[in-house]
Amino acid sequence: MVVGSSEGQMVRAFLGLGSNLGDRWAHLRQAVDYMRAVGNPVLTAVSPVYETAPVGGPPGQDPYLNLVVELHVPPPGDPFALLALSRRLEASAGRVRVVRWGPRTLDVDVLWVDGVAVETSDLVVPHPRLWQRRFVLAPLADLAPDLVSPDDVAAGGGDVSLAGTL
Repeated sequence: MVVGSSEGQMVRAFLGLGSNLGDRWAHLRQAVDYMRAVGNPVLTAVSPVYETAPVGGPPGQDPYLNLVVELHVPPPGDPFALLALSRRLEASAGRVRVVRWGPRTLDVDVLWVDGVAVETSDLVVPHPRLWQRRFVLAPLADLAPDLVSPDDVAAGGGDVSLAGTL
């Protein structure tokens, strides 16, 4: 079921990007540069980059670099178009899906779309583990302090450290 916002101004949407395989910085930079160049949806902000230990998945993975981007999308905010964008970005980075939560060149998740709730077999928005993952909450709080408080970040699981900016 999809519940959308009313007609009007652009809707905020947030994607989480992570990489722990290959040139992590290059994978993130390429995805952000692509979104800037395409301009549809409009990329309005990029969080700082955080480094985190992997959460779940097989042991022995390298640390992740994570960031969040803010996009402005036409109302009512089509989360399935954002999912398609996420899949294109992952494919362009050579992502191969072998093991759930395994190492990856690029992982792109639809985290939040203002006024939209979706629950299908392919997509759940807001992201179902959003409030449990500090590696998402910290960069999201940088862009949307109205959505994520410092207490939310502190309550999220795992440790994060600021790694830099793109």
